[in-house]
Amino acid sequence: MFLKHDRITASRATEILQAAEAAARAIPPAFPLDATVAVNPFLGQAGEDLAQASARLARVAGARLTQPRAALAEKLAAGEITDDDLSAALTACPAPAKPHDLAALKAAIRETAPAPEALPTVAALAASATGTDWPAIIARSIGLWAAGHFDRGQALWSPRPGHGAFAAWREWATHDLTPEIAGLEGFCAHVAEAPDSADRAILRAAERLDLPAEAAETAFHRLLLDLGGWSQHARWLLWQAELTGGTDTTLTDLLAIRLVWEEALLAQVPAVAAGWQATVAAHSAPLTPTPDQVLDTILQDAAERAHQRRLAGLLAGPSARTGRAALQAAFCIDVRSEIIRRALESQDQGIETLGFAGFFGLPVAHRPEGTDEAQAHLPALLNPTLTATSHGDAEQETATRITARARRAWGRFRQAAVSSFAFVEAAGPAYGGKLIRDALGLGGQAPSPQRLPCFEDQLTAAQKAQTAAAILRAMSLTEGHARLVLLVGHGARVTNNPHQSAYHCGACSGQTGEVSARLLAALLNDPETRAGLPALGITLPQDTLFVAGLHDTVTDSVTLYRDSEAPGHADLLRQAEAWLAAAGRQARAERALRLPGAAGEDLARRAADWAEVRPEWGLAGCAAFIAAPRSVTAGRDLAGRAFLHSYDWSQDRDFATLELILTAPVVVASWISLQYYGSTVAPETFGGGNKLIHNVVGGIGVVEGNGGLLRPGLPIQTLHDGEKPAHEALRLTVLVEAPVEAITDILRRHDGVRQLFDNGWLHLLVLQEGRITARYRPGLAWEAFGTATEAA
Repeated sequence: MFLKHDRITASRATEILQAAEAAARAIPPAFPLDATVAVNPFLGQAGEDLAQASARLARVAGARLTQPRAALAEKLAAGEITDDDLSAALTACPAPAKPHDLAALKAAIRETAPAPEALPTVAALAASATGTDWPAIIARSIGLWAAGHFDRGQALWSPRPGHGAFAAWREWATHDLTPEIAGLEGFCAHVAEAPDSADRAILRAAERLDLPAEAAETAFHRLLLDLGGWSQHARWLLWQAELTGGTDTTLTDLLAIRLVWEEALLAQVPAVAAGWQATVAAHSAPLTPTPDQVLDTILQDAAERAHQRRLAGLLAGPSARTGRAALQAAFCIDVRSEIIRRALESQDQGIETLGFAGFFGLPVAHRPEGTDEAQAHLPALLNPTLTATSHGDAEQETATRITARARRAWGRFRQAAVSSFAFVEAAGPAYGGKLIRDALGLGGQAPSPQRLPCFEDQLTAAQKAQTAAAILRAMSLTEGHARLVLLVGHGARVTNNPHQSAYHCGACSGQTGEVSARLLAALLNDPETRAGLPALGITLPQDTLFVAGLHDTVTDSVTLYRDSEAPGHADLLRQAEAWLAAAGRQARAERALRLPGAAGEDLARRAADWAEVRPEWGLAGCAAFIAAPRSVTAGRDLAGRAFLHSYDWSQDRDFATLELILTAPVVVASWISLQYYGSTVAPETFGGGNKLIHNVVGGIGVVEGNGGLLRPGLPIQTLHDGEKPAHEALRLTVLVEAPVEAITDILRRHDGVRQLFDNGWLHLLVLQEGRITARYRPGLAWEAFGTATEAA
């Protein structure tokens, strides 16, 4: 045992606490279920390349960060990956441990990749020594406490509300006899005599565990990952606090809690001391990718280059359009819109579609009817600057709130510790019909539209025009307007699915796009807006009408909101609805081919089926982001795998729109892509587990079974059809039609975005007249597409 003394020098204390902070920053945030947002699980490793991150995650999680080598070897044998792809990836790899030539690379592919193993914790060593599964006991114990402490309204009571996590846990743990029953003698007393602050507890643990500063960061990272989604929820609390200029210490508190367990187990099981010393030495060693990790990153890069080669074959130059469009429809850039956009355009040559982030450029916090709680309807990277509401008049609002309170009271009566038993006896049989309807998929109902939202603080005429002009420029929709322009947000109607918000709009923080689309349509139809736009260089035709819509991505039905009186457009609106209905049928037929057991007109029933684990594929398959005029991609079957953002650089003054695209939509798309990537290649670390055994905890997330660790990320049913993967793990390829000089200048001024490209978390290709011409290389360098040079 290392209990030599509990003193620690000031300089070492500083280094240890800095290591704790670095470990905390290495954890990605996990958003709660009511507003689930895709998150890049490698957010804390953005400063490292894939090989270095692979070395780190192998050490702290036992995770592999690339596709299985055997799967890539099969693609090579099938000709999907070519020797040219391998050669280019090999040449571009800067690692000194890479194979020396193509022959050596191809020979190494046939070798079995060793499975990575995380360095053990004291708990894991103690489990091996005693036969007691201490990691499972810790997970269940901390999970039980955390479920109550972090509860967001699901539980009827929670322990020590309003207290910090470490203080609340100490009080709880001093009365929890579970560890002592399992054999950890004196644990309650050990907790009681622990320091009263997280920082001091971390410092004492570092001393007792004999952790030098150079070992502390990855050792702490290992312990935080050992807490699963609870540490990621705490990282979300820090994320939210920092968005408003504050801070939060919950993640550090959780590290201190986990270290208290490590101290106790080391004292209880001194036989693990030698094994722990070896582990500390391994944590102290520099993080250096192994030759196998380098090899696997080269193969991963080759697979991505193969996809880019196929993509280049699809984008064979722009198609021309002449004359005024009969209908324009702006959809969210979400990859699911690619299919219905293509289907809609096929209905008539006069139909043109556009792509834009689904919050439609309005950074809004919205208060739905019946509540004063504001919901963010904008990307998680941003703070709202506008507020909106769907509240009715005083009488309507009162009636809505009374109904909501009655529903909540009824629900609490059903769930309370005592009355729940009487409820089942008295009212249970009445639920028989509902259970039968739900079991047959007949119980789901489409959500009713909200009342028309409006801005709470009325904008001045000048503000209306300025806001509208900025959005229209960002959409590259400053001229050539059709008589009818649809603004189509998206949402997903599913039943009995705790991850429902994950199917909604990521650009709207897990809400549907209805509010944003209706607000923008009203703004663009406003006479004051129209009157002020010409002075800002944009003139909207008098006969142009903007209409909001909502695309249900499960059923491919589109609802149009006729919020403005428009008798002159009645015939065109009816025609638009007919086109949308036909496009929906076509899109359903295409999507049903990928969904297990689905038929084209069966998707609505699946949306209402409470047992359906795959109502749709979400964004599975996402692999590319294309910012270019629609003419570049129109008529090309991109198989629902590309984010399509409309952008015409010739209309972009000072490249402000290009800067916005690269720093906002591209980053959001990278989060989505990398969440799917991480949940696919490292499901035990970043995946959501098995939907069939999920239980909701605290309104925060899900656990598998009846307790334990929170499971963030995507469930296996979201990524796999039961026989084969539904998502190909590829890092996102970003294609932009704009001058290389303009892109370079923007990256030079935005280190965070440049870091994603420099370290290979994203690929960047340039288009000219619809053809890929150049590839970005680390260090603001470029090379002709189809060639590879040694990285500097």
